[in-house]
Amino acid sequence: MDELEHDVTKARKKKAKVGSFRINPDGTQERRKIPLVQSEAFLVDLLDKVCERMNDYKLEEDPVTKEKTFKRYAPRKGDKVYKDFKKFYFYSDAYRPLKFACETIIEEYEDEIFALIAQEAHDLADKLCSEKSGLCETSANDTEL
Repeated sequence: MDELEHDVTKARKKKAKVGSFRINPDGTQERRKIPLVQSEAFLVDLLDKVCERMNDYKLEEDPVTKEKTFKRYAPRKGDKVYKDFKKFYFYSDAYRPLKFACETIIEEYEDEIFALIAQEAHDLADKLCSEKSGLCETSANDTEL
């Protein structure tokens, strides 16, 4: 969900042209600009691609509590070190369960995710986890998706 929230936050600043490509009898087109995050095409594309980035995470264990969480280790596109980092090839089967979980959550809760984005909700993971899906048994701060 961190990946999704990152992309949505970036897209909130952008606009998309929507409307008909038809030309009216008076020669005008019904086209208007809307926030990119309200574009269905953007949202569908975002949800299709977000789980592909799960290999940018690694499983870490807290030395004290022994709690395991996935943490992002790779820089994001646009970060200063991104070009140098992408020269290296990292692959591990360890991220596959995370990718599968991501795909399952996206598939099962797609409508709820769209609704949260449309409401311009922040902390998407917390809201999806606690309010929409009931996936979290612990407090929202203890769980990362």
